[in-house]
Amino acid sequence: MKSRKPLVLELEETADPSAAPPVPDADLPEGRAMRGAAAFAARAPSRLGRLFWGLLGAILSFAVSVAAWTFVTDLMARYPLLGWLAAVLIGAFVLVVAIIALRELAAFARLRRVDTIHREAEAAITGADLAGARRVVARLQSLYAHRPETALGRARLAARHDDSFDADGLLALAEDALLTPLDAQALRTIEGAARQVATVTALVPLALADVATALGANLRMIRRIAEIYGGRSGALGSWRLTRSVLAHLAATGAVAVGDDLVHSVAGGTLLTKVSRRFGEGMVNGALTARVGVAAIEVCRPLPFRARKRPLVSALVARALAGLFGRDGQAG
Repeated sequence: MKSRKPLVLELEETADPSAAPPVPDADLPEGRAMRGAAAFAARAPSRLGRLFWGLLGAILSFAVSVAAWTFVTDLMARYPLLGWLAAVLIGAFVLVVAIIALRELAAFARLRRVDTIHREAEAAITGADLAGARRVVARLQSLYAHRPETALGRARLAARHDDSFDADGLLALAEDALLTPLDAQALRTIEGAARQVATVTALVPLALADVATALGANLRMIRRIAEIYGGRSGALGSWRLTRSVLAHLAATGAVAVGDDLVHSVAGGTLLTKVSRRFGEGMVNGALTARVGVAAIEVCRPLPFRARKRPLVSALVARALAGLFGRDGQAG
C-alpha cells in the first residue's frame, strides 16, 4: 500500500490576524428608551397629516360651537334662568381658553426674544460689531433685570462695561457675569433628569415605562432649561422647543450617540457587564445628558465663548455617581 504525501496549498496572500475587524458585542446596551423617545419627538408630520388634523380640529370646533349655541338657546327658551347659567359657564370656559391661548402666544414671544439675542450676538462676534455687542448686552440686562441670581453679575457688568473696546471681549464679559449662575442651574437640571431616566430604566422592567419616563423627563428638562435662560414656554412652545433641540442634535451630528459614548459608558462599570438593564440605564442617562447640553446651546442667549461648553462625560459622571456603583468625578 502506497503512503500518501502531504498536500501543500500555496496561498497568494498571507492573512494577517491582527487586521481582522473586532467581533461586535451583541450584548452592548443601546439606550433603546431614549432612542425611541427621541424618534417619537423628532418625527416631523407630513403636510397631508397637518392638513388632516387642521381640518379635523376646525370641524370639531365648529360642531362644538353650534351644539353649545343650540343648547343654550333651547335652554333659555324652556328655562331662562338655567339658560343664563349655562351661558355664563360657557362664557367662562371660553375666557379661560382665550387666556391659555394668550399665554401660549406670550411663550412663543419669549422664545423668539432669546433666539433673537442669540443671533444678534453671533452676528456681532462675526462682524466685530461693538455697537451691536452693546445692544446685545443691553437686551441681556433687560432680560435678567428681575432675576436675583444675576444681581451681582449685573453690577459687575455695569462697572466694567466701558472697559471693553471690542465686541468679543464685551460679550465674553457679559457671558461670564450674567450666565455663570444660570449655567450652574441648567447643569443641575440635566444631572437630575439623567439620574431619573437611568434609575427608571434600570429598575422598572415594563416595556414602555422607560420610554414614557425618558420622554417625559426630557420634555420637563428642556422646558426647565428654557425657563432658566428666560424663555419660559407653554405646552405648544415646549413641544416646538423639543423639536428644535433634536434638530440641533441632528445638525451637529451628536444624535449618532451609539458609538464612542455608548462604548465608554456601557463598558465602564462591572454592573453594566452583569446586568443589561443597568447598562441600558447608564446609556439612557448619557443620552439624556447629551440632549440637555443641546438644549443649553439652543436656549442660551449667548454662544459659548468665555465659558467652556459642558462635557457630556462630566455630566454623566456627576449624575450617576454612586448610582450604579461608580464614583463620578466632577469635570
